[in-house]
Amino acid sequence: MSEMMRAVEITQPGAPEVLQLCEVAKPQPSAGEVLIKVAYAGVNRPDALQRAGKYAPPPTASPLPGLEASGVIAAVGPGVTDWAEGDAVCALLPGGGYADYVLTPAAHCLPVPKGMGLREAACLPETYFTVWSNVFERGGLQAGERFLVHGGSSGIGTTAIQLASVFGARVFATAGSEEKCAVCRDLGAEVALNYREADFVEVVKAEGGANLILDMVGGSYLPRNVRALANDGRLVQIAFLQGPKVEFNFAQVMMRRLTITGSTLRPQSDLAKARIAETLRAKVWPLLDAGRIAPVMDQEFDLADAAAAHARMEAGEHIGKIVLKVAE
Repeated sequence: MSEMMRAVEITQPGAPEVLQLCEVAKPQPSAGEVLIKVAYAGVNRPDALQRAGKYAPPPTASPLPGLEASGVIAAVGPGVTDWAEGDAVCALLPGGGYADYVLTPAAHCLPVPKGMGLREAACLPETYFTVWSNVFERGGLQAGERFLVHGGSSGIGTTAIQLASVFGARVFATAGSEEKCAVCRDLGAEVALNYREADFVEVVKAEGGANLILDMVGGSYLPRNVRALANDGRLVQIAFLQGPKVEFNFAQVMMRRLTITGSTLRPQSDLAKARIAETLRAKVWPLLDAGRIAPVMDQEFDLADAAAAHARMEAGEHIGKIVLKVAE
């Protein structure tokens, strides 16, 4: 008989209350996989989209929500040599993080940075994989360039501000309150704008335009972002909080040699994610080890209170990352 574990399941597509604690069989690692005894699980926007029925997991992934976690390796599958039972890790997950145990490819694990607890480490994988791959690899951000990030006080935003700043870019951010803007400035943003009160297009254009914009808003922001770009500027789209459809004149893309691109992380191949992990370990983990950058924490909820965690995230009042405490 299979050993059972606690998990949070999506009982049906809907609002946060459809998240319910249940018992499921504890998974076992296959070749190249590790089984992690979860200490903390990060809460992210894709989890809420999956819960609402708008972001189906890949066919081979766990149907349980949760795309990042920290904990201790409980078992390793055949062929795994980089990790051993008892190692403390944080990891990008194909799904299933809202549970006592979770499987993930061994190559998607990273060590817990020096001096950092498992609570903070759970906030790293999904956010750092997303920011690094989109801002630095896809977006090609260089030192001295003007970088604008929307949602600057979110998990993605606080990470993007710190990384762009430490790598020498001039950082501009938008957020929805003065408190949130102050956090953005403390993290390294040269300018942080309350989007309810100021027009980011005019402010950024006055500085010469943005060389790179990272956006998760979409909708009406798409044409505004294009206007805010400098000639030869790049727009990287990673989400659509306002929706993916808008009427837009593409002539300016040609006239000003603009690049519009974007990506999502979850559907990418295991190899692509492993390559991002390898690059992060070489270029970003030393900065975390040294304390030069760190995750911004918002609030912790117990695993059984996953619905409350989702409600807080969707209310938009949080600053930084929300986590679920899993280990008892």
